[in-house]
Amino acid sequence: MHTGPAEGWQILAALGPLAVLLGALVAGVIGWRTLKQKAEADNRAEWWKRTQWALDAVYSGDKKRGTIGLKVLKVLGESELAGAGELAVLQAASEKPLGQAAHPVRRSPHALPAQVEPRQVFDEDDRALQIAAAQLREVTDRRLGKLTPAWVKALAREQPPSHTD
Repeated sequence: MHTGPAEGWQILAALGPLAVLLGALVAGVIGWRTLKQKAEADNRAEWWKRTQWALDAVYSGDKKRGTIGLKVLKVLGESELAGAGELAVLQAASEKPLGQAAHPVRRSPHALPAQVEPRQVFDEDDRALQIAAAQLREVTDRRLGKLTPAWVKALAREQPPSHTD
């Protein structure tokens, strides 16, 4: 019987199962991180597909479709996948309808500014588009840490006109 100190190879042989377990653990962590990164990349790609669809709807020229597009952009703006750059893109989609709401076109060139109410100037589809744009702007401003103008907040709280057709 041998009672002296263990040989180096005996120590290594005893640590072999521990090394295999440690290697498997490291490989598992790397695999998990790779899968997580792939899933996030896939989610971001789907987010952009939805964003592209919504932007196409906003710029389609169809006010009802544009309103739906702005509402979809509002939901996408709430996503954790939307970073500052993406939120800036979403905010840009609200600029034209909000610009029209801020500077209404008068029906009559002879109308005085005090005689013109924004609700009188726009049809129901225009107003619904502007309200959806204001709601999107509130989301993007909040997420970007910007202050939303009071008139945009007031517009966002309006109820879209009800359609009678």
